[in-house]
Amino acid sequence: MASIIKANQLQDFGGNSILTSDGAGVVTPNASGIKNTPMFLAVPSTNQAVANTTNTLITFGTEVEDTDNAFASNKFTVPTGEGGKYFLYSSVRLNDMGDADEVQLSFKKNGGYNFPVGGVDYYSVSNSVQGAAGSIYFTHSLIAVLAAGDYIENAIYHNYGSSRNINYTYTRFGGYKLIGA
Repeated sequence: MASIIKANQLQDFGGNSILTSDGAGVVTPNASGIKNTPMFLAVPSTNQAVANTTNTLITFGTEVEDTDNAFASNKFTVPTGEGGKYFLYSSVRLNDMGDADEVQLSFKKNGGYNFPVGGVDYYSVSNSVQGAAGSIYFTHSLIAVLAAGDYIENAIYHNYGSSRNINYTYTRFGGYKLIGA
């Protein structure tokens, strides 16, 4: 025999709303422990020049989403009380590259390039692309263990021989806290 429970709100013993429903099947998680937040997505506002053989921080002038006001000055900073595992991703298109030139896209944690290994952080910190002439578009991602106050930035490097431009239309930087991790 099956049972049906109908409710528009699920509360804990303290009267705090954990889940709500709008009556049309849309359920909203209200407890922070069951949301993928903090969450952010930022994009550049214009193309950005990247000098030859220089690790250059990428400028993100537009916040598309920032649930906890944790993205500012081109970096995501973990808010107080929000330490844990985060999924971070970025994508970049670098215009007008030559044949067999190298491009590296890297996450920087607290100003450095080194993420711990051995089960602490799971990563693909730097992706290098060498390929045919033309624009190069690539993405990379990272699952990082971050503490409150840690910050993440994006940097790019190339060896074309002269300055190249990041195409702002195809460039993104985002991430969110993983539930239950």
